Amino acid sequence: MNLFVKRSESREKAQRALRKRCVLCLLFATSAFTTSAQKTDRFLDDLLRKNPELFGPVLRNPAKYDVQILYTQINRDQQNRPTFRSFRYRVDKDRYFYPASTVKLPAVLLALEKLNEIKIDKNATMLTQAAGNGQTMVQRDTTAPNGLPSVAHYAKKILLVSDNDAFNRLYEFIGQCDINERLHRKGYRDVRIVHRLSVPFTVEQNRHTNPVSFVDGERTLLEQPAKTCSQTFRPATSIKRGTGYMIRDSLVRQPFDFTDKNFFALEEQQEMLKAVLFPDDVPPKRRFNLTADDYQFLYQYLSQLPRETTYPRYDSTYYDSYCKFLLAGDQKTPLMNGVRIFNKVGDAYGYMIDNAYIVDFDKNVEFLLSAVIYVNEDGIFNDDKYEYDSVGMPFMGNLGRIIYDYEVKRKRPFRPDLNRFRANYDR
Repeated sequence: MNLFVKRSESREKAQRALRKRCVLCLLFATSAFTTSAQKTDRFLDDLLRKNPELFGPVLRNPAKYDVQILYTQINRDQQNRPTFRSFRYRVDKDRYFYPASTVKLPAVLLALEKLNEIKIDKNATMLTQAAGNGQTMVQRDTTAPNGLPSVAHYAKKILLVSDNDAFNRLYEFIGQCDINERLHRKGYRDVRIVHRLSVPFTVEQNRHTNPVSFVDGERTLLEQPAKTCSQTFRPATSIKRGTGYMIRDSLVRQPFDFTDKNFFALEEQQEMLKAVLFPDDVPPKRRFNLTADDYQFLYQYLSQLPRETTYPRYDSTYYDSYCKFLLAGDQKTPLMNGVRIFNKVGDAYGYMIDNAYIVDFDKNVEFLLSAVIYVNEDGIFNDDKYEYDSVGMPFMGNLGRIIYDYEVKRKRPFRPDLNRFRANYDR
């Protein structure tokens, strides 16, 4: 509220107005504070500061670590219908961070949705051809029970261990234009998915996607030709970070250019996960066209652990927290009994992200928690010198644990029924 006191007004009236303004400022300060587009709620800020031994270095310089946290409490009514209350720490949809593998979740959802539209089962054999532009073929998948690739098996590998090639194949099936246009039509505007992962393709090469076919034995179900995306999905201004980057063994002393890289704002990530877990509680426009079987498939593989998986069979290096950064990422011990984490993580270029729904079936606890931290002390990209283990993983693990501990103690108006999220795991 702005005060504009005319000269003719009495001094006493002006002082009363000023006191009123100060009271409003005080009330605002106790709930939230904002710097430009950045949002921080006092509650979450205070919760972090109560644990300086866990978060001291990061809290002393949060801008250096590009920290963003979005914590959402869930309360149920007598009919078990949820309501959501979110708390933010430095959340800013316009502050760029590299989303790494978190872009794989929308790829899974759009691939399942597209299959439902063309009426092809997600377990149908998917064959990928090549049409130049550096493209490669896929005719077999030795990790699948039948040795053949499918959208279901690609999605399974993505959700279990964040397989890069599996994402690339779904990217090629959907197509660059369709990925972005479909998400934007659903209202997910703060997302941009414009390239494959872990392959050295140019901007132009990523506009081209492979021919794809679906077959059932000798019968062809669909022949999809190669596609070229004619649109350009670029931010209005360039995005540059750091002080340098490596090209092979040479250091280039210039900021690294992220302008043509993927983007996925933290709030959009949590909203998309919410659309999967609570489809009836988001606007219809934001939902994905999924079947009941699709939802059960997603609930299973978003929360299944590598050791519970038969195809592929993962060895002991894939411990429970392999792709579960929040709550467990800095530990190699089994998850606590009753706890399941439905999530998608990402880490690349020094950015670590986890977008999670965490439940404890034994203690009737549920909450949404999404976070990103940047751990690149020297500011150099592509030098493989990132502080994932020394800074990133402890931060994520501690953050998940303090929120979990708070949730265990938090009183709820009604006990939640979480049975819909229980799954039968492979083994």
